[in-house]
Amino acid sequence: MFNPQDLEKLKRREAQWQEKASSNQSQKDPTTLSGIPVQDLYTPTDIAKLDYLRDLGLPGEYPFVRGNHPTGYRGRLWTMRMFAGYGTAEETNSRFKYLLSHGETGLSTAFDMPTLMGYDTDDPHALGEFGKCGVAISSLADMEALFDGIPMGDVSTSMTINSPAAVIWAMYIVAAEKQGVSPKKLRGTIQNDILKEFIAQNEYIFPIKPSLRLVVDTFEFGMKQVPLWNTISISGYHIREAGATAVQELAFTLADGLTYVEAGIERGLEVDDFASRLSFFFNSHNDFFEEIAKFRAGRLIWAREMRERFKAQNERSWWLRFHTQTAGCALTAQQPLNNIVRVTLQALAAVLGGTQSLHTNSMDEAWALPSEEAVRIALRTQQIIAHESGVTYSVDPLGGSFLVEALTKEMEKAVDRYFARIEELGGVVPAIEKGFFQSEIADAAYRYQREIETKDRIIVGVNEHQTEESLNIPLLKMDEVGERHHLERLKEVRRQRDNREVMSRLRELHQAAQGDKNLMPYFVEAVRAYATLGEICGVLREVFGEYRAFSAA
Repeated sequence: MFNPQDLEKLKRREAQWQEKASSNQSQKDPTTLSGIPVQDLYTPTDIAKLDYLRDLGLPGEYPFVRGNHPTGYRGRLWTMRMFAGYGTAEETNSRFKYLLSHGETGLSTAFDMPTLMGYDTDDPHALGEFGKCGVAISSLADMEALFDGIPMGDVSTSMTINSPAAVIWAMYIVAAEKQGVSPKKLRGTIQNDILKEFIAQNEYIFPIKPSLRLVVDTFEFGMKQVPLWNTISISGYHIREAGATAVQELAFTLADGLTYVEAGIERGLEVDDFASRLSFFFNSHNDFFEEIAKFRAGRLIWAREMRERFKAQNERSWWLRFHTQTAGCALTAQQPLNNIVRVTLQALAAVLGGTQSLHTNSMDEAWALPSEEAVRIALRTQQIIAHESGVTYSVDPLGGSFLVEALTKEMEKAVDRYFARIEELGGVVPAIEKGFFQSEIADAAYRYQREIETKDRIIVGVNEHQTEESLNIPLLKMDEVGERHHLERLKEVRRQRDNREVMSRLRELHQAAQGDKNLMPYFVEAVRAYATLGEICGVLREVFGEYRAFSAA
């Protein structure tokens, strides 16, 4: 990149600069949130010495460090996909329509805890949890109400659900059919990432092996029946929210993704038949340049592994396509208006990192589910970045930045070190069973909290620049009437459906689950007969059992 004479001149100049700079600097190099030291200056000599730019390439070219598409956001903006869901299907439907009317370009669905855990709202396990962290979906009737008046063939929908993801997806498919929309026209994503539940979020139901079976069932069914659908969104977001560093988030998420690819191949699927429909979901935290480097390194590593390890031939199988959500764990209850600034910086990092879609958190989420005013400001944040900042003019605005490229290289090296450790443990599943991921995340979360307590890391409004103030922003309040309405509809479903057909469909599912058939067609038929989520998951609980978490004791 530089000839020897140029390098010698640069080295002499840089040595002179370093001598001047060091006389005015007493502290050691600061580190990123992952602990990567950051030099006071990165120079051409650093870059040439370590070949950071040698294989950088161009946008749309392997290894895709600079983006999957040659035109970046000049060709198409990212999808503005705000996460939404609370209370009844009707309440969430209203929020969907509100967001669409204000310029949202894709839907993202949050489900309540009973739904996430495969229970109907009237199950004793669901007591007191209706609609608090998302919408309650107990049957096809709820899914129909959720998308009433929303053309399911025209909008892409993301659904953040994991253990019962296949069943909820079946409900979506049948609800669309009732609107006259063929499954082959549906676009969207189910999260369906069960490995990260065992690692971080703990919203699992079944043991690991049958859980992976359900994931691969969706791969196989999707590539034949719903070809435009992303059948998994491999999520680092929840790993990060549990306390992981950026390096851990990327390493553990990509390791999970590689495990899913291995599971698909074990099933007998050709890698290029399903890999192009795998997508990812990342967190964007406060460390601006580290986050940008994380996204760039992620594309490079995934492309490398898919091409070299799995011999994928289709270029789309090499792409790391990802949705980003700003960091909920970085929001503070103190001085909540400050969260608007945090979210703006996190969103900008995601955009400069090349995200395909984006959710921006609302300023009030440390207190409650977001109000309409707060969620509108969060959406406007994306729109201002898109239309007023100028960052979309260049395909890769930070490509070639000495700092960003150095951090990208350091991120790649750190992820590869984690890959080696996971391999030594026998792979992702044995590492989960040994508590490796859980221990690594717990240690990182402890270190971060100690840095805050000792003020080695400043959080404005929390450990510095505090003020005595009362909360003066309006919060969303739940309507208690909603639960009664939801329960009445559930009773009505059970009263009006053909219960003999429901029992027949559930028996067929039970028999199929005991064998090795793909279960998606059985879910679709059970859902079509208005079997409830709890009834279907109850059958799977009988056959598969329930997972018991690793315990250090």
